[in-house]
Amino acid sequence: MVIDCHGHYTTAPKALQAYRDAQIAALENRSQPRTKGIVDIPDDEIRASLEGAQLKFQRERGTDVTIFSPRAAGMGHHIGDATTSLHWSQQCNDLIHRVCGLYSDNFIGVCQLPQSPGVPPDNCIDELERCVNELGFVGCNLNPDPSGGHWTAPPLTDRYWYPLYEKMVELDVPAMVHVSSSCNPNFHHTGAHYLNADTTAFMQFLTADLFKDFPALRFIIPHGGGAVPYHWGRYRGLAQDLNRPPLGELIRNNVFFDTCVYHQAGIDLLLKIVPIDNILFGSETVGAIRSIDPETGHYFDDTKRYIDQARSVNDADKEKIFEGNARKVYPRINARLKGSRYGDARAHRTMNVARGFQPSES
Repeated sequence: MVIDCHGHYTTAPKALQAYRDAQIAALENRSQPRTKGIVDIPDDEIRASLEGAQLKFQRERGTDVTIFSPRAAGMGHHIGDATTSLHWSQQCNDLIHRVCGLYSDNFIGVCQLPQSPGVPPDNCIDELERCVNELGFVGCNLNPDPSGGHWTAPPLTDRYWYPLYEKMVELDVPAMVHVSSSCNPNFHHTGAHYLNADTTAFMQFLTADLFKDFPALRFIIPHGGGAVPYHWGRYRGLAQDLNRPPLGELIRNNVFFDTCVYHQAGIDLLLKIVPIDNILFGSETVGAIRSIDPETGHYFDDTKRYIDQARSVNDADKEKIFEGNARKVYPRINARLKGSRYGDARAHRTMNVARGFQPSES
């Protein structure tokens, strides 16, 4: 089977944005009471928002399940305060839960956290617990820069984050390190801020002993790791000069990369440089790039095509990238899949063979 570890609800019905616009407008009117309110979206509108987009692409591209979360650029942790963020996060997460209920074979939830600049991360624990224990989510998105481009939060390796990490380990859920939109005009959010954050997070992990304190903690760095694979030699050299462990040892059980890289040469480099056990299939569909590549005639974000065509990986490697590694990094997904049409292991193998690669015997 093919598990896409990186999907966002970028096609949510307009009522969700209308709620957000009203919430932001209310921030200017201090006399207005701070209430959570409601987002009124019928099930049919949810279906319509997905059938011509994410579900259509799943069918056309041969993917099965998407690990699905609220729109990353819409998290907007720099807007308002902790109450603003909590109400907004709860609404977004509840909508993801409804999607997963309507299409339980297609989507599995990951939550947005109610982060806010200057507010300790342990403020997010209640919402994380709610989403995992009550809504059945399998992970979270963690913003290393809630300030929206000004980087006022401590590094991810600082003890400031430890209460949240303790809860993640207790719940056995990973975090995708994912910033939101940038209010700093120097950083285009998808073309610069996202990739800067991916690279920054990796360097933070390289320079500290976070995983000695939390050996079971797991992070996914999206967008192929930003600049990391391209500058792998630089990071190996920095690790050596700083007396840090070799990169393969450093990331082995804790740091993973997705395949949201939108050209064949980039995917080929990722697969050649990063250990296969640390790569998860992801497409970010429908996401940063929605157009067709004139050089190939296919959508830029059809990342499965690149992996299918990669010559450096064998069938066993592809099985890890498409399924096995996601099951390892997001272990709660296994129980969810058992109750779906993918619960029969023999059916997995049949589907995998049909897609052109032989599952390993392990």
